[in-house]
Amino acid sequence: MFHGARLKLTAWYLFIIMLISVSFSGVIYKVITNEVERFTLAQRYRIERRLREGQYFPPDLHFQGTLPQVPIMDPELFEETKRRLLLILIAVNGGIFILSGGLGYFLAGRTLNPIKDMLDEQNRFISDSSHELRTPLTSLKSAMEVSLRDKNLILKDAKTLISESIEEVNKLQLLSDELLQLAQYQKPNSYGKFEKLSLTDVMKKAIRKVEPLAIQKDIIIENNTCDFKLEGDRQGLCNLFIILLDNAIKYSPKKKSIELTSKKTDGLVAVYVKDYGIGISENDLPHIFDRFYRADQSRSKDRVSGFGLGLSIAKRIVELHNGIIEVMSKVGKGTTFIVKLHISKQTVK
Repeated sequence: MFHGARLKLTAWYLFIIMLISVSFSGVIYKVITNEVERFTLAQRYRIERRLREGQYFPPDLHFQGTLPQVPIMDPELFEETKRRLLLILIAVNGGIFILSGGLGYFLAGRTLNPIKDMLDEQNRFISDSSHELRTPLTSLKSAMEVSLRDKNLILKDAKTLISESIEEVNKLQLLSDELLQLAQYQKPNSYGKFEKLSLTDVMKKAIRKVEPLAIQKDIIIENNTCDFKLEGDRQGLCNLFIILLDNAIKYSPKKKSIELTSKKTDGLVAVYVKDYGIGISENDLPHIFDRFYRADQSRSKDRVSGFGLGLSIAKRIVELHNGIIEVMSKVGKGTTFIVKLHISKQTVK
């Protein structure tokens, strides 16, 4: 599809360039031939004037008492000059045609590549989303079909089926919410109004959101961040740290702690989210921000919900704030996410 579009775009580039080039060549040809004619006529008038004044008499003209007729340029020479000029312009336009074709093909590729990348990304997104949606839907359908064929289905079994179905529906709801959130942040200018924010307020709000999950696992969140002023979207930054804290809690054993610290460096505030969980292998680290990617440890861990979208959303939020997100991890020893964001010149006292 894109090869055909590239050829069509190249053809349009070539058509426009050659239309301009041929038009200019026609103008140049007309102007030069007119100038040659004007020059020869001016030369003839100049010679005739000098003849009348007795200042000039060409040796090849025979004066017999009357003013001789001064010939203009040889017509054959004039036609030869026009023919040579036409050949030169044709050669120049031929060179422009070849050069423009190559450059047009190259520029068409450069023009279409971002569109191709965007469509490829969209197709991958649709494919991955369909795959993730298919799993809970298949589970729901299979369980219901089996139960419908069971003639001895009792109320207890029916309630169990309903309970399991609700769990699958909750997974679908979680996936749809994350997909909508990711789609929202993928839009151009998707961030809200930037304002001065207190880092402490943002962290407190994020901690309150994940506190119930932390209490279930008896995990302590130690917030040692300093109170810097940030420039950003309040809801987006809250979602960012909710995602990082949620991941830290999910992949940490019970009765562990999560440490939040911050420091100022080169006009940025670096926020560290450190856990002592299962960690991430070196093979998985380059891919953790890819959509729907889940490290091997997370796949094998029991009862860990999620679809591998959280870190993709987190990275997009950081990018919208012109920030940087990094990760350091060792298997079995824990993971540290570092988020670097721009701060205001003045910090909160």
